[in-house]
Amino acid sequence: MADKNGCNQAGLLAAIAASTLFVVTALALLIYFELDDPFLRWLDTLGWWAPLLFILAMALVVVLLLPGFPFTTGAGFMFGVSMGTLCVVVGITLGAALAFVIARRLFGERAARYVLQHPKLRLLSNELVPHGWKIVMLSRMLPFFPFKLSNYFFGLTAVSLRDFVSGTFLGIIPFSLHNVYLGAIAAEVVKHGAQDSGIWLLYGAGFLLVLAGVVHFSHMAWRALAQYADPIEE
Repeated sequence: MADKNGCNQAGLLAAIAASTLFVVTALALLIYFELDDPFLRWLDTLGWWAPLLFILAMALVVVLLLPGFPFTTGAGFMFGVSMGTLCVVVGITLGAALAFVIARRLFGERAARYVLQHPKLRLLSNELVPHGWKIVMLSRMLPFFPFKLSNYFFGLTAVSLRDFVSGTFLGIIPFSLHNVYLGAIAAEVVKHGAQDSGIWLLYGAGFLLVLAGVVHFSHMAWRALAQYADPIEE
């Protein structure tokens, strides 16, 4: 068990290091190319319709398994941290729910039986019944977890739609805030440059706090999920 925990911690540290490198590279690209493109300018002219359209676009990205990072950072660039995070969380949750329903209604019981004929997957499905929203929430907090594909997988399990939606909504907040904050920083760099070093120190400190929160929740999710994984592996 100790070896397993050590491997999980090493994997988490490696994921954090990779995420940090990715964040630095992404921020440099966002600043270099500037997110102030015609589409975002057009969306910004729609007033209160812009968040609604963005939410629908974000949901479509999730259903179609498209890359979501440009949208989550774009939300921070356009709407700021608070509204951007709200739009991203609502849009992703809506898209995840649609994918869940598609898998459950369209693929039907035959696909579910085919997937769940594997013992470990069947045990996981059974474990989701009493602990559904917790397992869904914790899985959303793991770095590099196949989020979009898992929406369809969860639709083939015994977890309820209510537990799936509530777990998804709560679980995606840390990473959504992380990406939106990154976009908000890029927006400030594009608009104001490096005019006030104090402001950038404040933004940097805020981003480090957000990153620390993501690391904390990811580590917590690894440890919490271990108690559900052990019975499945036995």
